[in-house]
Amino acid sequence: MARSVNQVILMGNLTRDPELRNTPSGQSVCSFSLALNRAYKDQSGEWKEATDYIDIVAWGPLGERVAQYLSKGRRCLVQGRLQSRSWEQDGQKRSKVEVLASDVTFLDGRGGDDNSSNTAGDTANANSSKKKDDVVIEDITDEPINLDDIPF
Repeated sequence: MARSVNQVILMGNLTRDPELRNTPSGQSVCSFSLALNRAYKDQSGEWKEATDYIDIVAWGPLGERVAQYLSKGRRCLVQGRLQSRSWEQDGQKRSKVEVLASDVTFLDGRGGDDNSSNTAGDTANANSSKKKDDVVIEDITDEPINLDDIPF
């Protein structure tokens, strides 16, 4: 029997803060949800936007890092596999498909956008320190470049 492929790569924004829990055996598990935006044309040819919401589960040290560094609204890239679960709740059979993360890449800076972690008093200092100086290249000689002087 041929093997199947179960691989998922998603990039989106967290819809809520990650929830970190521990199993009775002490294993860490983190749950969070991603909002995935997409655009499509409807039957009349107009562009519409839609959002899909996907539940993600990260176990162990990966889950601990997600809970520590990510928060609602932050962007991330999740790699993993689809997993389905089923259980009975209040006499009804329930099921859920979620992504079991094997790797999570944080795409925003630690504070989300550049100034989100600054207070109003130090925003001006943070902005001035984050500006990059323009690089100015001056040609001080009019002599042609000797290609033998270039080391590569």
